[in-house]
Amino acid sequence: MTPEQVSQYKETGYTTVPGFFAPHEVAALKGEVDRWVERGLPRDVSIPDAKRNLQLIPLWPHSRLFRALPFHPKVRSAVSALLGDPVVKILDQMFYKPARTGIGTNWHTDNAYFHLAEPLRGCAMWIAIDDATRENGTLKVVPGVFDREFPHERDPDSDHHIRTYLAEGGERAVHCELEAGGVVFFCFGTPHATGPNPTCAGRAGVGLHFVNFDYANEDMRGQRRWQHVFLTGDRATAGVREYGERMSFDAELHGSPPSR
Repeated sequence: MTPEQVSQYKETGYTTVPGFFAPHEVAALKGEVDRWVERGLPRDVSIPDAKRNLQLIPLWPHSRLFRALPFHPKVRSAVSALLGDPVVKILDQMFYKPARTGIGTNWHTDNAYFHLAEPLRGCAMWIAIDDATRENGTLKVVPGVFDREFPHERDPDSDHHIRTYLAEGGERAVHCELEAGGVVFFCFGTPHATGPNPTCAGRAGVGLHFVNFDYANEDMRGQRRWQHVFLTGDRATAGVREYGERMSFDAELHGSPPSR
């Protein structure tokens, strides 16, 4: 995470970091995602017949590796630089677009769900588990409009999502093409979407959501809907507070017991 990338995030509402995770790290993450798909854990949230958009939420109960992922030193450092301390993780999820039948997720902002008064103080980290291209429906964002409030309504292509409609979406959208292990950071106010996957290989993306807890609203502080995993600040305990043990991504990567 360079100073230029931090500046881009704060000025435009997003930044990309190619190669954020090392090849062996992303291979381990992909192995967990493939295991979930093989076991049928993700749920199809799409409405159209013959099209699928598989979602698994939350991730941390299904994998010690993903439970430890927010504690990765590079993750903590990056979100601290973008949001300021104290940072908490509030949500993790995975979307899988099956080969040929994968449907995209329509335009929306995360702040339509989270309702932060200052959307730059909330950040999503989107990880390309597989190579993400325009052809297989990679994440796309509209930069520079994160301070606008977009009206949302029920998404007719999903059983529970909401969406917004952007006149400028097609013209100004940036398609964030990344090799596996690359990351997009975007703030809660940034409109984003993914496209369909008509290619012959499935594509997965993982999203982790973080917020500067000093700017969290009452609903978020009440912990009724969102998880509170403190990563930085005085209340951070490396996972002891939340899970009863210290969490280490590197330790889980090299010799942790199998996920249950």
